Amino acid sequence: MNQKYERDMHGYGSLSPHPRWPGDARIAVQFVVNYEEGGENCLLHGDQASEAFLSEIIGAEPWTGQRHWNMESIYEYGARAGFWRLHRLLTAREVPVTVFGIATALARSPEQTAAMIRAGWEIASHGLKWIEYRTFSECKERAHMKHAVALHTEITGSRPLGWYTGRCSMNTVRLAAEFGGFDYVADSYADDLPYWRTFDCGSQLIVPYTLDANDMRFATAQGFNSGAQFFQYLKDSFDFLYEEGRAGSPKMMSVGLHCRLAGRPGRAQAVARFVDYIKSHEKVWLARRIDIANHWKHEIGQTCPRFSPTQMSRKQFVDTFGGVFEHSPWVAEQAFLLETSAGHDSAAGLHNLLCRAFRSATSQKRMEVVRAHPDLAGKLARSRRLTRASETEQASAGLDALTEEEQVRFEDLNARYTGKFGFPFIIAVKDHTKATILEAFLERLENPASQELEEACRQVERIARIRVDDIFVQSR
Repeated sequence: MNQKYERDMHGYGSLSPHPRWPGDARIAVQFVVNYEEGGENCLLHGDQASEAFLSEIIGAEPWTGQRHWNMESIYEYGARAGFWRLHRLLTAREVPVTVFGIATALARSPEQTAAMIRAGWEIASHGLKWIEYRTFSECKERAHMKHAVALHTEITGSRPLGWYTGRCSMNTVRLAAEFGGFDYVADSYADDLPYWRTFDCGSQLIVPYTLDANDMRFATAQGFNSGAQFFQYLKDSFDFLYEEGRAGSPKMMSVGLHCRLAGRPGRAQAVARFVDYIKSHEKVWLARRIDIANHWKHEIGQTCPRFSPTQMSRKQFVDTFGGVFEHSPWVAEQAFLLETSAGHDSAAGLHNLLCRAFRSATSQKRMEVVRAHPDLAGKLARSRRLTRASETEQASAGLDALTEEEQVRFEDLNARYTGKFGFPFIIAVKDHTKATILEAFLERLENPASQELEEACRQVERIARIRVDDIFVQSR
């Protein structure tokens, strides 16, 4: 059985799509204010223990069956003071904001919620409660999601178009896609650009978030110790991405803020400095996440489905790639049985898969592949009995149109080479001219047998790569 590896380690590959940001922007910068205060673990909220995550108390432990006065007051600071400081800072500088709002926290903060709405901030759903969902059953997590959307709609007057759980499970993104109605899901840190995930229920746009350009690192080991460190990290991230954009590959930068963390004066100063810094640059698009999602859907859309060999049946796979290694469909058959992922749906990935099958075979099987290749400009070529791939390849170097003198020379070299090594001379002719092929013939005739067999196998693999490339080009 073919083994499917469900994670996508390939993404956009070496050439990411140009996002065509509005105004030909070199970078899209997106600020998130996480509003979690009043939705964290607390006995008052029906939880079994106090909160222990993302506070000034590094390494805090949950207090089972007890309230934690210090922890509660730290979270209260975020709602009472931190939110308003960030609100004044960001609105004064006209920075568009997306709020990741815990539904129960929003319900306990009506004035703050009203201020978000007046400012035109997008309020995306951050789930029902600020708790861990990793151990939740699908049924229970789905119920919390439904409750969160309903409560969010009651509080704000409209349903959320974005979703971010944060403390999520392996099921969260799929459940959000199945729930439907979300223009984007942010539970991913996998890219610098939006991308699509496909589920049985359809495709879901993912607008990735960040855990590095995030004030949460003030509350973790080996994190930021000062506002200066936070500012410098944000500045370095922006500068690098801005230069990538200048070079023609614009990206997105997310900045994550928490009212109880960045809302503290010493940290808010770093946020202010960073906002002023990026606003001093031209061609910077400050946007809400919903704006980025809408832009991606309308301007970029879903990229054309990639040619996906990993989704083929065994017969389709062997029919398509069985001729890549000359007269050796067993290579494709063995490759099909290997673990595959999205990374193998590229020419480089598929070629590597086939080469693994070839390299792991016995020396006898590899020799059979080598001997399956025809002589250059030999009898099979003259009688037009080459495979289509070999015929095209030999023609690319003009070996199908030799003079009588050239034909005699090739026949002599073929005979000398085969007589010495016991297998035909193999070279990726598409990389060569007639003259350089003849030069290689003479040079390699001087090689010892073991060295030449290694070179022949390298050439077999190079020919295979050329053929795989051609298959991918034809599939576009």
